[in-house]
Amino acid sequence: IETGNGKKAIVIFVPIPQLKAFHKIQQRLTRELEKKFSDRHIVFVGQRRIMAKPTRNSRVKQQRPRSRTLTSVHEKLLEDLVHPTEITGKRTRIQIDQRRVIKVYLDAKDSTALEYKLDTFCAVYKRLTGKEVVFEFPIHHTD
Repeated sequence: IETGNGKKAIVIFVPIPQLKAFHKIQQRLTRELEKKFSDRHIVFVGQRRIMAKPTRNSRVKQQRPRSRTLTSVHEKLLEDLVHPTEITGKRTRIQIDQRRVIKVYLDAKDSTALEYKLDTFCAVYKRLTGKEVVFEFPIHHTD
């Protein structure tokens, strides 16, 4: 995926049952793969499925699980993108021209490790979901 600034990112989709095991080795694996592909960022996300919302015409035998809704899949994708760090807050900002921009606040203690990847996260999320997102680290004032 093109991330702008002439950079590229490699998105690796991991099956959900193996995702937890991948999280344990993700930092080492990412470091090794980024060494191998020096000009690219590596991102791991879970291979999730979105099921269509049941309509009046469709006869469904089972109720759609919450984990298969569009909202849930997009939330989990956001968490997978920024994993090892935590999402501390989220705001949806609606601009004057009716565009929605999601502001995601990440844990400040990981700011040095992730600062260079924030543009990549934005580009990958935009490409996978079509939603604009801005990643920031909250600034704590000590008064």
